Amino acid sequence: MNPDHDLPNHFELLGTDGAARTGRLTTPHGVVRTPAFMPVGTAGAMKGMHWREVRDAGADIVLGNTYHLMLRPSAERIAALGGLQKFTGWNGPMLTDSGGFQVMSLSDLRKVTENAVTFRSHIDGAKVELSPERSIEVQRLLGSDIAMQMDECVRLPAERADIERATQLSLRWAERSKRAFESAPDGNMLFGIVQGGDIPQLRHESAQGLVATGFHGYAIGGLAVGEPQAVMLAMIDETAPLLPKQRPRYLMGVGTPDDILEAVKRGIDMFDCVMPTRNGRHGVAFTRFGQVNLRNARHADDPRPLDEESSWPSARNCARAYLHHLVKAGETLGAMLLSEINIAYYQFLMQGIRDAIAHGKFDEFYQRTRADWARGDIAPR
Repeated sequence: MNPDHDLPNHFELLGTDGAARTGRLTTPHGVVRTPAFMPVGTAGAMKGMHWREVRDAGADIVLGNTYHLMLRPSAERIAALGGLQKFTGWNGPMLTDSGGFQVMSLSDLRKVTENAVTFRSHIDGAKVELSPERSIEVQRLLGSDIAMQMDECVRLPAERADIERATQLSLRWAERSKRAFESAPDGNMLFGIVQGGDIPQLRHESAQGLVATGFHGYAIGGLAVGEPQAVMLAMIDETAPLLPKQRPRYLMGVGTPDDILEAVKRGIDMFDCVMPTRNGRHGVAFTRFGQVNLRNARHADDPRPLDEESSWPSARNCARAYLHHLVKAGETLGAMLLSEINIAYYQFLMQGIRDAIAHGKFDEFYQRTRADWARGDIAPR
């Protein structure tokens, strides 16, 4: 029997339109409508935003970061204070990553062995060991609804031998992660992560190995790490059909609205990315017209809002001239307003996608959305 069938399934597939899917994922802290975009609250906070704004914008689920939280304030401290939801004030569903990607990207001094990865904390230089078992322990202490297996992510481009080694190691770590997760409360989920870089054969081997092990859901990792979009989409095309149709599919670290639209078209259900808040802090807004750079002088005397038809008050009411002023003056409010505008746009996009799939009109929505982006921002005054 496939081990996948032994696990309770908390995901309900409600409709499809081509390969695009819409569904409902039930967690201990609430229901997640899919396709879903998870805003990233790296260190237990959404940069520049209050949790109520994240909720009001339409987000059902957010992401917390194991690496950062285990270093500060520590998983044990958060557990003693009631878990991550109570600690932060976000009382909805939460997914935590395994910490593996941050170890690879933030720690210059690291050593990967069969047992674990050892690294120096970027905060105080302390030596830390992160094994699959410790990663799961930390995520259980944090109390997230969805935990991720420990894996090793290789930045692209990379040599085949390096990708193959990391892929096989990640499969062995997946089995250890699953064993460590067996004592988790009912309703909590563990996702496996497909690795394999930009090599189809390795993606196939990874996906097949994970499905044979059996997880509550399946993520596609190791993309959006420097490769062209065409490579990312090709790897989704190779991988998604191999994953169980009745389980959620999560594309990690992605991405732009364009990336999300293309990935949904290929059967992906869940996304996360720091881009909405990071770009907001750098003066860039995401809108129905594409990206708008508020640093540009063209906005300095423009009393019009970013999008007068937006359902989000700041996008509909704040003058471009004011947003431009805040950004140029380095005022914190500028970063805050643009971050909430961006998170709201991402959630607006996801709601549009869900509605379109549910009504069998995804292709129409896809074409209309791409046409709006291509048309670009309104003309300067």
